[in-house]
Amino acid sequence: MREAAACGLFILLFDIVLCLAPWAVLVLLECSSFGGLAGVWAFGAVKWAVLHVFTSILTDGKPQAVLRRLVALLCLHSPVFESGRILMAPPEEPYMGPSPNFSLLLLGSLSSSLACVVWEKGLRGDGKTDSNKLDARRLLMRMLKYFKPDTLYLIAAFSFLILGVVCDTFIPLYQGKVIDMLRGQVHQTSLCYAIGQLALVSLGSALFSGLRGGIFMCTLARLNKRLKHLLFQTLLQQEVHFFDENNPGRLSSRLHSDVDRMGRTVALNANALVRSTVKTCLMLAVMLSLSWELTVLTCIEMPLLAIIQNKYITWYKELKDQLQDCLAQNKHLALQTIGGIHTVRSFKAEKDELRRYNEALDKMRTVNRRSGIYSSVFLLIRRLVSVGIKILMLLQARSLISSGDLSIGSLVSFFLYQKPMSNNLKEILYCYGETVSTVGVIEKVFSYLDRTPQCKKEGELAPEKLEGRIVFQNVNFTYPSTPQDKLALKSVSMEIQQGKMTALVGPSGGGKTSCVSLLKRLYEPQEGQILLDGEPLHHYNHKYFHQKMAVVSQNPVLFSGSLRYNIEYGLKDCTLEKVKEAAKKANADDFISELENGYDTDIGECGDKLSGGQKQCIAVIRALVRDPQVIILDEATSKLDVEAQHTVLQEVLARGQTVLVVAHQLKTVEKADHIIFIEKGEVVEEGTHQELMAKKGRYHRLKEELFSQVS
Repeated sequence: MREAAACGLFILLFDIVLCLAPWAVLVLLECSSFGGLAGVWAFGAVKWAVLHVFTSILTDGKPQAVLRRLVALLCLHSPVFESGRILMAPPEEPYMGPSPNFSLLLLGSLSSSLACVVWEKGLRGDGKTDSNKLDARRLLMRMLKYFKPDTLYLIAAFSFLILGVVCDTFIPLYQGKVIDMLRGQVHQTSLCYAIGQLALVSLGSALFSGLRGGIFMCTLARLNKRLKHLLFQTLLQQEVHFFDENNPGRLSSRLHSDVDRMGRTVALNANALVRSTVKTCLMLAVMLSLSWELTVLTCIEMPLLAIIQNKYITWYKELKDQLQDCLAQNKHLALQTIGGIHTVRSFKAEKDELRRYNEALDKMRTVNRRSGIYSSVFLLIRRLVSVGIKILMLLQARSLISSGDLSIGSLVSFFLYQKPMSNNLKEILYCYGETVSTVGVIEKVFSYLDRTPQCKKEGELAPEKLEGRIVFQNVNFTYPSTPQDKLALKSVSMEIQQGKMTALVGPSGGGKTSCVSLLKRLYEPQEGQILLDGEPLHHYNHKYFHQKMAVVSQNPVLFSGSLRYNIEYGLKDCTLEKVKEAAKKANADDFISELENGYDTDIGECGDKLSGGQKQCIAVIRALVRDPQVIILDEATSKLDVEAQHTVLQEVLARGQTVLVVAHQLKTVEKADHIIFIEKGEVVEEGTHQELMAKKGRYHRLKEELFSQVS
């Protein structure tokens, strides 16, 4: 790359010498006068051949592609420019060839070289396919598809945007016209007409910009709502293990902050990008119509400043990293010395520590000094370039005004365009960078939207009558977050009989909770299957299944809102009479009626206004109101009094429902029709309480440990 740059510099110098040599100028003028425009093209072709040979000599016959493009640009810029000038504004007199002004020839070579540098370094790239850029482009294109429902809004917004930009672009032009009229003797009507035009475009700019901004904000709000709805819907469909791996705070951040940033960045940056691009094109057209010479100088200034600034940013970033390292080192030294002051004092090492700290401060001061020098040099060079270009522009403007090709008002208009033109280019670069920096956020949100739940698809089975017989057939299960060889359940086979009460007991960590989790379909077994009335659980419709199989846990989860809302949670068309009937069956209607607002009482955040026993009562009512055929009581009555426990179990059993109880209270287990003792993920013993006690097995030996809460 350095060799190419060196060769390019030699080629540029050779081209300048070739153009500025007296004999070359004579040849050029003779060709121009003899052949007109054809002579200019002929001289360009001859120069192309000469520079091509010179390039081959420098590169041993293997010129790089960038050098070939530079040679073509240097040789053809003059013929192309002259052809375009004739096509755009045909001369009244016969074409006399290009101007023999040496400064214009030099300006042409330099501007062509600068354009080549900007193209090669900033626009074209290295020619290699960048997978990251392709992915970014793919993600942004996919993001735009979510705007499809807002097509009409976007058409209106971009229409107002273009109208606003057009009005905004012509404001400086009309300001210059008004200035020209103030200088001379013009009719009052013409002056008022010009001022009216200026006021009209100013009013149009404000009006259309306001409409554009309002419609864009409305579209953005609609997009955010749509994306959040889709993302929340996708999250709710994921398996439980997904929520075990991703904490709620991170998911909430993706749902709100990332979606907001994603929509805001793409929508607002697209708005700013289109606005700045259209405005830049219009301003460039107006500036060319005012003075193409001044416009060329402006177009030379901006790329030069951009190249200088990019180089400074690279150096500044390196110095900033060094400064951060120095700050971290100073902080570490201070903390280490102060924290270990006893050791420092014991070894009388205060002077050594002070010396080390001073050395660190000197290092940081050196970095700061270098940063200041670089900043000063950058500002100086930038100011010199700007001042140099401004001087050239003023000299050129003086020449144009003297010849009558430019008025004072037009010059003022040109300078009014120059600053916004630079700001528009900066905004385009900023919007591009900001959009690219958001690609990571967009990719993460889309990864959630595209994620397929790692669970079996629900079926359509929803029989009118369900018996409630549950069978485990050789079930092997391990939690996704644990190694596959650590099974929570090992070839578990058992039957929960319909219409009877089955108790699942065993030591802590034996597998009781795993069985309940599988029955709730929070997880899927790796091997074997669980049958409900002879059908696998995933064959049933999801909503039907969870209505017919109700689970009441030891620590039920309640939501903020009214008591009735928590009881009816997930149900439709549930009457208050049905809720009260379920509460009476759970022996809870009395305490609910004593509350200030009865069933409409606000229970606070997560039910914190209720006691533990009251929460369990609400959970039991929530299960009974669904009229399930299978009820799983996972320590669900541990915080209820004995009378309430007895009432709940009696009510459930009297209705012929299948009951699975996970309990640590002996009186509850003794009433079970069938007891299953599970330990280390395996079913060890089965039978009634009397049968298991008579066996003198694990159940008998661990009875005191299992039922320590005997009441």
